[in-house]
Amino acid sequence: MEEEFKIDDPRLLKVVAHPLRVRLLGLLRAQGPATASELGRAVGESSGLTSYHLRELAKHGFIEEDPEQRDGRERRWRARHRYTSWDNLTLAATPEGREVLKVMQLRQLEAVARTVEAFDESEWQREVVEAAGMSDHLVMLPPEGVRELNERVGDLVRELAARYAGADGAEQYHLWTGAFPYPRHRDHPEHSEKEEP
Repeated sequence: MEEEFKIDDPRLLKVVAHPLRVRLLGLLRAQGPATASELGRAVGESSGLTSYHLRELAKHGFIEEDPEQRDGRERRWRARHRYTSWDNLTLAATPEGREVLKVMQLRQLEAVARTVEAFDESEWQREVVEAAGMSDHLVMLPPEGVRELNERVGDLVRELAARYAGADGAEQYHLWTGAFPYPRHRDHPEHSEKEEP
């Protein structure tokens, strides 16, 4: 599997921005090769619908047929890349690019919400429950500081994954990082209360 699928065309990013396609791709990356029927059961859709969307993902290079198929009756699909990336500045240069960027950010939030909703503390050992969770920080940084933060987090994730590969008690985790500037306009919900001078 290749490491990264770098996208610079908003039309290509739009292909994967479809809500079902982004879920199917995520499942193939997280759980490995699967058939349309298996994926359909996982997402609560028909195998016909998932099969159509899988073919679209394959047509645009996101996935491919698994050469080590275990089921001769049905195609088995696998992800071609560990993750998809894009350059915000390049895509934000056009209205179509800005629109698909917003859609992808919302898809990412939907994935976070699904993961949080699916996490049932009663199903996990104490150590897993204690380690899981989210936090947020409100900090003052220039753009280069945010870029440095993202790079260092990526480096740290790769370092820890290599160090703990095969460790006892290791589980697959979803990890997210995100950084958006705090809204400047005062009609934002965070500014809804009257401020005293």
